[in-house]
Amino acid sequence: MNGFALEVIELSKWFEREQAWGWSLFRLRRPPVPPRRAVDKVSFRVRRGEIYGVLGANGSGKSTLIRIISTLLLPDEGRVTVFGHDAVREPMAVRRRINRVSADPSFFRIMSAAENLRFFGRIYGLSTREIRERVPHVLTQLGIEPDKLDEPLTNLSRGQQQKVAVARAFLSAPMLVLLDEPTTGLDPRSKRDVQAFIREVREQHDATVLLTTHDMEEAELLCDRVAFLAGGRIVAEGTPTELRRRVAERLGRELSAVTMETVFLELTGRSIEEDETEEGARPPVAVRARDDHHRPPDRTDR
Repeated sequence: MNGFALEVIELSKWFEREQAWGWSLFRLRRPPVPPRRAVDKVSFRVRRGEIYGVLGANGSGKSTLIRIISTLLLPDEGRVTVFGHDAVREPMAVRRRINRVSADPSFFRIMSAAENLRFFGRIYGLSTREIRERVPHVLTQLGIEPDKLDEPLTNLSRGQQQKVAVARAFLSAPMLVLLDEPTTGLDPRSKRDVQAFIREVREQHDATVLLTTHDMEEAELLCDRVAFLAGGRIVAEGTPTELRRRVAERLGRELSAVTMETVFLELTGRSIEEDETEEGARPPVAVRARDDHHRPPDRTDR
């Protein structure tokens, strides 16, 4: 087996758009609308023990990419392997090696943080002793006060609930952790707690982390390497320092004067704050994952 935890090779995913009604030759009909490419021939490799960041604006394809890697969505083209296991052919083997955090995690809200983690610990196959030792440890590492451990989640702040989601992801000591915008909406203190925890877990347990974010400061702080995703395609890849140096040389500036926001704007032609949803049109319907793995036909009048 090679030294890569994750390999993404020529990965593509299309979604069908919602079609608007219109009149044509006195007859009401739906004109053909081509499918939207959410992910377009994306390729990258993540080394074991690495924190790899995928940076892009809202609508750039980050969450679609995470869903494919976590086996929740089938690709139309390309291949994903996790520690040598194919995500389409061996989904169960992949799921045993990963865990995922989204910006809007699901929990049993009437249960406490500790009760939720004990429940998921049993689902993950942890022993009673492991659950008893790990649950309070991981929660306190994330800065959740001891008196909050037995509070219903509905009584916790948004930041505290997101910390519980991060704790759940690392509870089973997965080989690969997929963090999809894990600090979105958090207050500065909660964000720092989560970031410090991610670094600590990587250092202590040699975990591999794939992080999607549009927070450039967070990416530079946490990531060994990053890729810029725009329009579903990777347009640049490298360490944060390498990318800043490349743009500094292009612009004739000192390295210290070039921020990651400047790098993203220069290399993608758009701001990280820009929403890539097509202006003036309704967003595409994130409808169904295609059940086949072939490129959709050029004909759109099906």
